[in-house]
Amino acid sequence: NLRLAGLETAGGLDEAVAIAASAGIPAQNALIGDASGRIAWVIAGRIPARGGHEASLPASWAAPGSGWQGWLDGERQPRIVDPAGGVAWSANSRVVGGDALAVIGDGGYAHGARGRQIRDALAGMHRAGPDDFLRIHLDDRALYFVQWQALLVRVLESGGDARAEALSLVRGWSGRAAVDDAGYRLVREFERVVTDRAFAMLTVEARHRWRDFRWRAPARFTDVAWRLVSERPMHLLDPRFASWDGWLEAAAAAAIAESGEGCSALAECTWGRRNTLKIRHPLSQAVPALSGWLDMPAEPLPGDWSMPRVQSPEFGASERFAVEPGREEHGYFHMPGGQSGHPLSPFYRAGHEAWVTGEPTPFLPGPAEHLLTLHP
Repeated sequence: NLRLAGLETAGGLDEAVAIAASAGIPAQNALIGDASGRIAWVIAGRIPARGGHEASLPASWAAPGSGWQGWLDGERQPRIVDPAGGVAWSANSRVVGGDALAVIGDGGYAHGARGRQIRDALAGMHRAGPDDFLRIHLDDRALYFVQWQALLVRVLESGGDARAEALSLVRGWSGRAAVDDAGYRLVREFERVVTDRAFAMLTVEARHRWRDFRWRAPARFTDVAWRLVSERPMHLLDPRFASWDGWLEAAAAAAIAESGEGCSALAECTWGRRNTLKIRHPLSQAVPALSGWLDMPAEPLPGDWSMPRVQSPEFGASERFAVEPGREEHGYFHMPGGQSGHPLSPFYRAGHEAWVTGEPTPFLPGPAEHLLTLHP
């Protein structure tokens, strides 16, 4: 259905929420505000009414009364209207729990660290404008990794002089996922190694029984890994190690080795060398000779998965955008790759550099410099 178009004429928040909940689109987060200052979060798009089976498990729909039974009534659509704290956010993470979560299910939420950082930034504002939102968009503070840094410092301190360089870099970490920070790269690599090895320990029986078992640790498993190394249950420890201390020392050694690949010194292996942008055009992937003509420049970028400035070599913010109705001249717009998709256009890649650097490029156009006339 085309009910989403009704948002253009919605008279207030309650009407807009109802329209979003009944729209014929794939279900997704929607954050809505109205001119009176009221705000809400709602799942936009209809949700199937399921019955006769446990939706989180495989089941046959052959039995009468099992499967989808039309659409969920709009009033039962999960929503938060006029939140008590005065802020709303999603960041692709879980927003609700209890009965509302049971209705939505879990298709693989993002880790909550990024959403928590956004929430805290919003909660600290009395009033907010586009400049405030841009600061949130570009926030590369790695708050989730503070605990991992402290753990890695303790592990490295027991390693003696052999790990002195790594220890110095980790202790001197800036607290951000900065391009010139080798300390963050070591901390990040340590968390990844610990998470992957913890997942391997817990799934060893499955991999032994089913040779085609190919699951990898999901993003949220990092919290399970942290609980393991915090509580250190001996019955879950890899039997090749006598203690969790030994297991962690081996993980730290692997992280140092992998972080230092291709560098003459650890200090040269910065996060930027690891987090280098690789936006490739589909045609250049098929014909590599076209890469220099079609692809975006390979540039080191700050940010990571656990913070508002979400960034990896092949994933990042598909758009940064904030505009205040009535004060559009203060708005900004960022799009990776720029707006033109035509390689022969002089504006191909225009705007991409602003997305890379975080420059607040205007939302509104400037004076016209070119005129395109279409003749019949």
